Amino acid sequence: MEANKGGIQQLLAAEQDAQHIVNAARNAKMARLRQAKEEAEKEIAEYRAQVEHEFQKKVAESSGDSGANVKRLEIETDAKINHLKNEAARISHDVVQMLLKNVTTVRN
Repeated sequence: MEANKGGIQQLLAAEQDAQHIVNAARNAKMARLRQAKEEAEKEIAEYRAQVEHEFQKKVAESSGDSGANVKRLEIETDAKINHLKNEAARISHDVVQMLLKNVTTVRN
């Protein structure tokens, strides 16, 4: 009976040791998962900041270009307006003559 009692005590002690080992492993795993999550969040924040910086840089570059684009569009628009005025001046005499001819002609 004493041998059984000692064996049972050994078995209980071994089970308790195993439980401590399992708990330590579980705690280590949870700590590593927390650490991995924090590292991933840090990497995500750095990437997000980098992408935001690049975006702001492109916005600033395109804003600078928009001033040049506005100036170019103003020049092109002025050139087109001048071209239309010249064309209108060139053909206005012919248009007036055609209108007078059609208005003054009497048809039965």
